[in-house]
Amino acid sequence: MTEPNVISRSAYIFIICCIAAIGGFLFGFDSGVINGTVDGLQTAFGSDSVGTGFNVASMLLGCAVGAFFAGRLADRFGRRTLLIVAAIFFLVSAWGSGIAGGSLEFVIYRVLGGLAVGAASVMTPAYISEVAPSAYRGRLATIQQVAIITGLFMAFLSNYVLAHLSGSAVTELWLGFSTWRWMFWIELLPAAVFLVALLFIPESPRYLISSGRQGDARRVLGLVMPQREVGAKLDEINATLASDHRPQLRDVLDRASGKVHGIVWVGIGLAIFQQLVGINVVFYYGAVLWQSVGFSEGDALLINVISGAVSIGACLVAVAVIDQIGRKPLLWVGSVGMAVTLICMAYAFSTASMVGDSLRLSDDMGTFALLAANAYVFFFNVSWGPVMWVMLGEMFPNQMRGSGLAIAGLCQWLANFGITMTFPMLLASIGLAGAYGLYALCAVISVAFVLRFVKETRGKELEEMAYE
Repeated sequence: MTEPNVISRSAYIFIICCIAAIGGFLFGFDSGVINGTVDGLQTAFGSDSVGTGFNVASMLLGCAVGAFFAGRLADRFGRRTLLIVAAIFFLVSAWGSGIAGGSLEFVIYRVLGGLAVGAASVMTPAYISEVAPSAYRGRLATIQQVAIITGLFMAFLSNYVLAHLSGSAVTELWLGFSTWRWMFWIELLPAAVFLVALLFIPESPRYLISSGRQGDARRVLGLVMPQREVGAKLDEINATLASDHRPQLRDVLDRASGKVHGIVWVGIGLAIFQQLVGINVVFYYGAVLWQSVGFSEGDALLINVISGAVSIGACLVAVAVIDQIGRKPLLWVGSVGMAVTLICMAYAFSTASMVGDSLRLSDDMGTFALLAANAYVFFFNVSWGPVMWVMLGEMFPNQMRGSGLAIAGLCQWLANFGITMTFPMLLASIGLAGAYGLYALCAVISVAFVLRFVKETRGKELEEMAYE
């Protein structure tokens, strides 16, 4: 029979990981809410396709900066502290994005939101990996992706409900404000919950040790593991940290050769390939995409809700299996599945015909495209969606976890920005079929990358992670 203190300790770990994962929820909501506001932004600000692309993608510039500096600042001020700062930025961005009167003002607030998303994207997996036991660290770290997808789903759902209430994103809803503005303001509630809840979780014990706060670290470790093991774990963590300096950016370089450690390049590859398969085109432009091939605005928003539900289901599958079958198998199976489904989508869109100024799919091909798109979303969210963040949170040695996450996070968000910014231009030049063909090629290449360079981390303690 399980001892009560073990049960209560497991419950405590689960609760603090869920609180940290609210950052993932806001990451998803802030990323997905833009999906239903594109028409409103075009109407309110009179932007063309390039301007709309920048309005949508502007947050991602903030994400890149936020991910990089959060990783570095977290080594100085702590994981929890940076999450609190992110929560404040989420609140400011949600309010400002809805009240903005022009593109410049809107971009400024979206960049602030991006700083929060970027910080949360690297700090949440780092925090969870540093408080979770290795036996079920993968499952707990996968909570972040469940939270991200739940945030996306709730953004899609709230966009759909609000647009249904008013008639469209551009019409007035309440208090004289357009519906698309209320889509942003909905985020204020979860952001406030996140800020308050963070005040009640402890700091990462590995950060405390790196800061010389051995007593505080001992207390926190006592909350997440049996007391008899705390002393040995303290010694083990201390042994992985440099005695002559606290963690810093130069730790990503090999002292002897001056070259970047191989594990950093693997992290960068994981971060970039997660974006090159084009997943955020579906998340950010889904409503526009489906309307472009003949679906109504209401149907397009409903399709987003369905895709969000499929994503949540896929993430729950990942939670169930990630600590049983490992990270690497999920990655390469996901890559194969995405490659096949992206090719199917490219084929479906290649059969579309022009009706006036718009593309139209036949009924059969429309159904085929929808099934392929949801299968693609499933494969992503059972593999690269959660596993990339799990691996980035756990694959780097203690001395360079903050710096490794900073660099990988920066590259991930820059790739995200590039994919998101270029999609409207690809749509106008080579069309949907060509765009999805490019993403399919990247999925094929990612299979080779995983098989050749990615090493399994399942079941390993963070103190066992190697530099190469």
